[in-house]
Amino acid sequence: MASEFAEAVWGMVRRIPAGRATTYGQLAEAYYGIRRGARGVGQAMAHAPDGVPWWRVVQADGGMKAREDADEQRARLREEGVELTGDGRVDWNRAGPWSPPQRGRGRDARAARRARAPQQG
Repeated sequence: MASEFAEAVWGMVRRIPAGRATTYGQLAEAYYGIRRGARGVGQAMAHAPDGVPWWRVVQADGGMKAREDADEQRARLREEGVELTGDGRVDWNRAGPWSPPQRGRGRDARAARRARAPQQG
């Protein structure tokens, strides 16, 4: 069973329009209110189920993660019309990263999520 965080990340990634890309940090900021959760986003994306357009999430510098499917990621982005630089990075100068809606900010957002969670007891 996936965590609430992973499910939220996958939901945001499903909303990235074709022809756009975003960063691990953008997704972390939308969830936590800070970009420091980018590593957690990467872990969630490593376990993304079918139907999640994983190729639309890249590093902050537009680069692909050093994985065996980096060439496939570039190819899928190109097919969708995402502009890449000569060295194969997303060209943020042509279109900045897609930004998901913010869930809230930092501690206040976490407290609100806890308050909505079902009570155990």
